[in-house]
Amino acid sequence: MIQEEDIEAPVSLSLTPYSGTWTKVQAAHLLRRTLFGPTFAQIQQAVADGMNATVAQLLTLPAVTEPLAVDPAETIAAFGTSWVNSVYPSSNQPLVNNAREYSLGGWMMERLNQPTVSIQEKMCLFWTNHFGAVASFDARGVYNMHQLYRANCLGNFQQLVKDITVDPNMLLFLNGASNNQFAPNENYARELLELFTVGKGLQVGPGDYSNYTESDVSEGAKILTGWTVDGMLSDTLTSPQAVYYPILHDATVKTLSAYFGNATVPNADNLEYSNYIDIIFQQPNMAKYICRKIYRWFVNYDLTPAVESTVIADMATTLEANGFNILPVMDELLKSDHFYDVSMLGTIIKNPLEHLFSMLNSTHSLPNFDLATNYEMYVNVYAFAQTLGMDYFRPPSVGGWTSYYQAPSYSRLWANSSYIKLRFDLGTYLTVFTGIQVNGETLKVDALALVDGLSIPNNAPQVIDDIVDVFCPKGLSTAQKLTLKSLLTNGLPDFEWTIQYDDYVANPGNVTFSTPVRQRVEFVLYRLFQMPEFQTI
Repeated sequence: MIQEEDIEAPVSLSLTPYSGTWTKVQAAHLLRRTLFGPTFAQIQQAVADGMNATVAQLLTLPAVTEPLAVDPAETIAAFGTSWVNSVYPSSNQPLVNNAREYSLGGWMMERLNQPTVSIQEKMCLFWTNHFGAVASFDARGVYNMHQLYRANCLGNFQQLVKDITVDPNMLLFLNGASNNQFAPNENYARELLELFTVGKGLQVGPGDYSNYTESDVSEGAKILTGWTVDGMLSDTLTSPQAVYYPILHDATVKTLSAYFGNATVPNADNLEYSNYIDIIFQQPNMAKYICRKIYRWFVNYDLTPAVESTVIADMATTLEANGFNILPVMDELLKSDHFYDVSMLGTIIKNPLEHLFSMLNSTHSLPNFDLATNYEMYVNVYAFAQTLGMDYFRPPSVGGWTSYYQAPSYSRLWANSSYIKLRFDLGTYLTVFTGIQVNGETLKVDALALVDGLSIPNNAPQVIDDIVDVFCPKGLSTAQKLTLKSLLTNGLPDFEWTIQYDDYVANPGNVTFSTPVRQRVEFVLYRLFQMPEFQTI
């Protein structure tokens, strides 16, 4: 268990490789921050593999399957086949799009409910929050945008900004598709600077934000003119497309402020936006801005002056030295002495998706039913996350979710008075109550799979220790563990649990023996899921 004196020890601010002991504490910390709930077996494997091999595995991106047609309203793609390159029918387009949005929501939750040891989905959610774009009315465009995030989640940030600038979903979301020389629209130009790249610094004068000026916004809007979107809900085009029209583009020479070296941007037609972004990425504060967001997402929301001057500065140096490729930054950070400092354990409150899937993934709870039932269950999970404050495809603002930028509370906003009872209720629902029921099938935490996968399942104290290792970054007190053990044993001596579990193992198909074991473990999880220690990663 983590000791209080360890937490109060001086914090390491070094990004040099971690050289301390590599135990389940460090391995579990790494997996909690990069996955949506590790299993006990994954933690053990990470301990055995070591830090370098585990990080290498996390930073490897697996292949991704496409969402499938499962709703009867889908009239183009056959049931069980991908619809992502399918046209829309000439009639009933909204109904078909609703069917595809349904499929997309279920597929996204399925992506999070996988045993794959990869940071891919955590990074995809990070970029969803960073760019804050709300889903358009064409599910294919929404899928394409999120695949852009997913495929490039560890790639070149500069190229990702270029790609998202002319992504059809983004062009519609921030009015880029209606931005033209006759009626310039500054929405995207403003967010490009304020939220996506250099960030809005302290205001030092009228229209001067210390990283850019209002003049840069207006000039940027002119640079970005000329783009529109074709193929939304099209019955002929298989995907929405960004289209450039020279007649809509402002061909004058644009001049940027001193923050960008008073650079001039001559007309370059469909390449001009790319040239502009290259200039933005030469801004001295560019690298630090995105490194702060990475740090808050994966390490700690508390950017102290010491962290700013050391950790963030070093991350930015790495990012710039590697041409704005994200992979080297993540590799350095996840192997660093600072990342594994004991003071970093449990500093972040789980977001709703982390909360949900830490209950499901860590208990091996994957629906394994027919395709339509699985998707409907996942759509229910999506709705749970919405209720808890996180609608994956619809961040509340272009700035993303407030928990990642609203000082001083940050991630603690996820556990405010509006949400904490809902969190507790959901934990109860997925453990000791009915779970998600669809077509006669049930999805809830798989208590038997969890306990069967622990180190010594018939040893009551060890069962509790292992469960705490999986779910509680800072551990639990002796008294808390005793309370959980009492729930496991029903207040009886420990040997009674040993007898009960061994009888179940000897008769695995007999509910007379399996049901009591399952119920006792469910009671433990029910109590654990309401503890403050469970709410953190």
